[in-house]
Amino acid sequence: MSRPFTPSPNIVRLKESATLAVAARARALRAQGIPVIDLGAGEPDFDTPAFIRQAAAAAVEAGATRYTATEGIPPLRDAIAAEANRWLPAGATPFSASEVVVSNGSKQSLYNACVALFGPGDEVLVPTPSWTSYYEMLELARTTAVPVFGQAANGLKVTADELERAATPRTRGLMLNSPCNPTGAVYSRHELEEILALADRHGWWVISDEIYRRIAYDGEALSLSQLDAPRDRLVLINGVAKAYAMTGWRIGWSIAPVALSKAMTAVQSHATSNPAAVSQHAALAALTRLDESDAAVKTMVAAFHARRDAVLDALGALAPRAVHPAGAFYLYLDVSSVGGDDPGAAFAAALLDRYQVAVVPGSGFYTPGWIRASYATAQATAVEGVQRIVRLLTEGL
Repeated sequence: MSRPFTPSPNIVRLKESATLAVAARARALRAQGIPVIDLGAGEPDFDTPAFIRQAAAAAVEAGATRYTATEGIPPLRDAIAAEANRWLPAGATPFSASEVVVSNGSKQSLYNACVALFGPGDEVLVPTPSWTSYYEMLELARTTAVPVFGQAANGLKVTADELERAATPRTRGLMLNSPCNPTGAVYSRHELEEILALADRHGWWVISDEIYRRIAYDGEALSLSQLDAPRDRLVLINGVAKAYAMTGWRIGWSIAPVALSKAMTAVQSHATSNPAAVSQHAALAALTRLDESDAAVKTMVAAFHARRDAVLDALGALAPRAVHPAGAFYLYLDVSSVGGDDPGAAFAAALLDRYQVAVVPGSGFYTPGWIRASYATAQATAVEGVQRIVRLLTEGL
């Protein structure tokens, strides 16, 4: 007789990734021969630039097929520090390779930070809506994630006052993400300065997920390192996935105080050890061949910008229902008029069944009245998908 599986207390409350669930449903429909417009994907549709692919091939032929140091090969860590230093204001203390840990994607870097910094009894403030995995990473760290909800009038961004009202004596840190997944909102310098000042007053750790930082349309999206604020409780997270169209290469990194970086290296050494050697060499090319990589980023961002403008045009009179996407490649749309306990899920299900368009319900981001549509696809496809969204919103469920 088969004995049932009982999940351990470590994972009993984990939820499936909303974005991965949508992708699986879209794949299943395609397998049945049903054409689906997939606006659920959170990855660029561009190929990795050719010079990066060629550098990876050369590295393999040169023997980059073995274990490396857990925290990454020294040339890549040097290059990551140099890349971060490119954006520092004049007179700021430069970053060093000793503060860098290279991981299997920025997701692992975020997880390493959560596990190394927080534990049972701690609370971490999470501006909401936010990427679904933040809450689950904190759950795995046996820490309480505290959603702090932004207001629609402020692009669903949270303010320092809202964070302070949500804090308790158990608050140990907060997660920030700008440009934001799922909304595309970008925090201003003043907003970030006020949040960092609050965190400094309370001695909170700030984990800043900056994976979309170079994908911005209405001006620069700032790294927290560009602000005049202490760095002794700051963790910067980034990677090559989004800006360089390198999602499958799985290279991310953290930049943090040396003692914390050593602790995160220890965590990683027992979880995954080093990232793939060939992927590290690909990332090294992206971060050192600056003329080529900057040109590639500029080209991709220009295409995303054009798509952003096109999908906003496609929304027409419904545009005020969306958060203004100043960065990343997502459209976050209010569908609460649908009604019910979970309007976003009901709308997403009807949209897929009636119009064959896959989007992510906002409940995955703790905001059930919304949906997320990605325009990281061909412009005509994104526009057609948004036009079908408008059609369903207009005619109702």
